[in-house]
Amino acid sequence: MKIVLLYLICINILTLSLFGVDKLLAIKNKRRIPEKDLLAFSFVGGAIGGLLGMFMFNHKVSKGSFLWKFTFVLIAQIVLFVFMRI
Repeated sequence: MKIVLLYLICINILTLSLFGVDKLLAIKNKRRIPEKDLLAFSFVGGAIGGLLGMFMFNHKVSKGSFLWKFTFVLIAQIVLFVFMRI
């Protein structure tokens, strides 16, 4: 159980960081982190970090297609964790 908790903490910090870096890259008009990568990190346990990143950095909150995909990932992750009893 401690390993799972440590994993979730690390993946959420990483996902939060990726959202922040992507926002910084967007501001500087540089090459961005693909949405599929942001969603993949969110799906493998980083949905809370992604959600925090979206609100902390005001990033991707007005892009409807990303919000739908992210909502699906968040719900899938919640269902997965409920069934795994984490």
